Amino acid sequence: MNSSGTNAFSYLVGTLIDLYTTAVLLRLLLQWVRADFYNPVCQFLVKATNPVIVPLRRVIPSIGRLDTASVLLILVLEVFGVWIASRISSAPLGFDQILVFSLMKLSATVLMTYFILIIASAVLSWFGSNVRHPAISLVYQLTEPVLAPFRKFIPAIAGIDLSPVFALIAIRFLLLLIGW
Repeated sequence: MNSSGTNAFSYLVGTLIDLYTTAVLLRLLLQWVRADFYNPVCQFLVKATNPVIVPLRRVIPSIGRLDTASVLLILVLEVFGVWIASRISSAPLGFDQILVFSLMKLSATVLMTYFILIIASAVLSWFGSNVRHPAISLVYQLTEPVLAPFRKFIPAIAGIDLSPVFALIAIRFLLLLIGW
């Protein structure tokens, strides 16, 4: 296969794996914040991820509130995605390098997911409560656990909540720290 064909195939495989990993990650995060299961977005994520997660749950039990089957699936998907990209590239990585890069990529995915969600919640707050969409309540539910600690230390100034700004600074700092 030529170079552009290899790049296209690598892009396609990587994107599909990343999309499914993000769907499983969002499902896990929504379980963590105890989001409304009957929300259409939650229903979509459950239907998209159930074919893989339900059989895993029969083998891998949860630990408290932690859905270990979802966590394991996310890790396996990341390792598989990095392994595929490594094999397609001209310089394959060793297993230890694949594992380290997968953990870094997963950390970056979680951080970037929250980065985007916090920006979305800030933009949505400008429109007030006039906009009704099922995803909006989920955005607020997902960002609240991250923004709440910042709200304890950073008071609102003239009714403006600055916690998203400081949360975004902290997330960007963590992204730079892991080299992303």
